[in-house]
Amino acid sequence: MAVHSKTEDLETFITVVDCGSFSGAANLLDQQVAKVSRAVSRLENTLQCTLLNRTTRRLELTEEGHTFIKYAREGLNTLYTGEEAIKLLKQAPSGKLRIDAASPFVLHQLTPLIGEFAKQYPHITLDITSHDSIIDLLEHKTDLAIRIGDLKDSNLHVRKLGSSQLRIVASPEYIKNNAAITQIDDLQNHKIIGFSDFPKLNNWPLVKPALFTFSLSASSGETVRQLCIANQGVALLSHFMIGNDLKTGKLVEVLPSAVSSPNNREVVQAVYYKNSAVSSRITAFLDFIKPRLSL
Repeated sequence: MAVHSKTEDLETFITVVDCGSFSGAANLLDQQVAKVSRAVSRLENTLQCTLLNRTTRRLELTEEGHTFIKYAREGLNTLYTGEEAIKLLKQAPSGKLRIDAASPFVLHQLTPLIGEFAKQYPHITLDITSHDSIIDLLEHKTDLAIRIGDLKDSNLHVRKLGSSQLRIVASPEYIKNNAAITQIDDLQNHKIIGFSDFPKLNNWPLVKPALFTFSLSASSGETVRQLCIANQGVALLSHFMIGNDLKTGKLVEVLPSAVSSPNNREVVQAVYYKNSAVSSRITAFLDFIKPRLSL
């Protein structure tokens, strides 16, 4: 039985559904909106049914659309997996791999490894983005995300990369010019740097619970780190982003026994869709970075 739907039209249809609009799909596919619209219309003509109800405000899948998109995803994924299987026969994973991680992880863990990875896997093209918040992999066309902390139940495949301890740190200059910190209660008399966009990160997992007033906040962990180095206060940060600072003396750890460990903010995990068509690239990347990470 012949299949009349074109793979390009199927990809466009799935992208429109994932983005929720023709314009959003056009941006992701780097195409004109009119071309995206024609692809969906062509698919509907081929199937002789309406897949999407179009209104001025939003798009909605029809009953036929809900049925078809499941098979469209499965069908394309099977084709992509077949292509990957052929590439694996040649022992050379290739193609684009889209990776997302929080900016501190990208800067301090991934960036130093990219050169060596590129030499070992010259046919894999990396596209790395940084989001400090959790993103939707489908919406952002991301193949692999590295996330810090416990994950909620999902249909994502999870691979643990390790654990990164939380440490209370400040600069030597700040410690020198302010009151001594010998116990958790002493922190109440210091400038504490927190996170403005992620309130849960301001609940420090201490052996003795404490609530702090944050005199300074930032949206990015990297900004919090830089503020610490600039003598602006005390912060709780993951070792993966400050390990080198502790070695070089830019930062010093205070109250090393005050943080309860293990805790739900320490685990470092890679997540991706279980039936990902880029599995060989993901496996190659994770197998490469895991033993080289300095968590």
